[in-house]
Amino acid sequence: MEERQMKYPIGVQDFEKLRRDGYTYIDKTAKIYEIATQGNCYFLGRPRRFGKSLLLSTMEAYFLGKRDLFKGLAMERLEQEWMEYPVLRIDLNTGEYTNERGLSSVLNNILLGWERIYGSQENEDSLSLRFQGAISRAYKQTGRQVVILVDEYDKPLLNTFNNPELQDYYRMQLKAFYSVLKTQDRYIRFAFLTGVTKFGKVSVFSDLNNLKDISLDARYSDVCGISEQELRETFRGPIREMAEANGLSPDEMLQKLKDLYDGYHFSPGSPGVYNPFSLLCALDAKRLGDYWFETGTPTFLVELLRDSDYDLNNLQQGEIMAEDLNKVDTVGGNPIPMFYQSGYLTIKGYDNEFGTYILDFPNKEVENGFIKFILPYYADGGSGDSKLAVTQFVKDVRRGDPEAFMTRLETFFEDADYRVAGKMEIYFQNVMFVIFKMMGFYTKVERTTARGRVDVVMKTKDYVYVIECKLDGSADDALRQIEEKGYAKPFALDPRKTFMIGINFSSKTRGIAEWKIEQA
Repeated sequence: MEERQMKYPIGVQDFEKLRRDGYTYIDKTAKIYEIATQGNCYFLGRPRRFGKSLLLSTMEAYFLGKRDLFKGLAMERLEQEWMEYPVLRIDLNTGEYTNERGLSSVLNNILLGWERIYGSQENEDSLSLRFQGAISRAYKQTGRQVVILVDEYDKPLLNTFNNPELQDYYRMQLKAFYSVLKTQDRYIRFAFLTGVTKFGKVSVFSDLNNLKDISLDARYSDVCGISEQELRETFRGPIREMAEANGLSPDEMLQKLKDLYDGYHFSPGSPGVYNPFSLLCALDAKRLGDYWFETGTPTFLVELLRDSDYDLNNLQQGEIMAEDLNKVDTVGGNPIPMFYQSGYLTIKGYDNEFGTYILDFPNKEVENGFIKFILPYYADGGSGDSKLAVTQFVKDVRRGDPEAFMTRLETFFEDADYRVAGKMEIYFQNVMFVIFKMMGFYTKVERTTARGRVDVVMKTKDYVYVIECKLDGSADDALRQIEEKGYAKPFALDPRKTFMIGINFSSKTRGIAEWKIEQA
């Protein structure tokens, strides 16, 4: 196939369609063969739009013995027998999970399809009994053990995060339904479940001690997604064409793609993985963009942050115990496992001594997209257009007008919607975090020093701003800390004009009580 004729499988989730219609396929079949021959019951958690459905479709084609679809792939060389098994596939992506009938309606429709093929019995009067009957009859009628593939097992639970009662109802339904995988183990050749998260507490998996979770297994870290090697080997021509279209060299284009879409790590020390959806969209359009964010908005994640009074500063380089990383319990708990499993944070390191993972944003697409999305939730400013307000802040600091900047910030807090405020200290920290994160898209913003923790240092071509904030203290206290800690000393010989700004927030008025500006 000519490189210029490359067809990108954007949104193509059916392996047979992909192969027959000539779409580009990143060969994952060697890993699929290893999984299929080394065990028989698996769970894999990955973020949305990461290729889970295509992975299951590829497994389905393999277990149905469709050898012709694997021509030229690793599987053609590895598999010698090509046996055909009965495959029962469950897809929970499309249901409307808004009431108690939502899940049972989807499962009933799936079961009816199997029963048309393998039959049914009158005494099977529950969803789990019908599932059990379908498995046993498929085995007895074909003489082969059954393959069960479940796509997005947790979709009903994710869709009811704001309805704990309905979520618990679905949880118990799924627990009973999936328990069949253990009771019918003798009839099952292979089972593979995918989802975003592995729910804890009264888990749907609590009875499945034969289920192997490979979500954090380094051997399969790139079973979904695109590795650096795969990108360079498969898309050399498209990268060159995209570089030309954007006035860049191929190496510069590669770096921009890496900065925006790479950086997912699903085990400590594993190579980075590119978001396949965003990468393919960018190569197809020959344009960089926030493609993953455009397909969905994490509203319930923002609500988790607010409900838990979470300090947004901890989103970056935050730590979490290993046993908590891959499970979610209920709304109102620690929101970070859900952020990791949903793809908004990823593994950046591991502390073997204490058993803690270090998490951070995987790349610029996720970081920038997420900050832009949460800005109105934390920093509305009353104008209804908080992004526009941030651009005005940027213009103030660029022209060296800290008075205008502070006046605008003071007004911003006066107009803010304080219904989102929880603990005052966390609220002020979070609003300032979001504002300065947004400003960081246009000018350089730093938040640490060698001799202590400064709140903010902003740098433009002509000016430097050193900002320290206090809660229920005084602006003088803030300025005094800048002096005592020497926050402005690194800029003593800098030709740029340096401003020191002390800000005092008031928990009583829920705004800026006073601010003072001095030149260093």
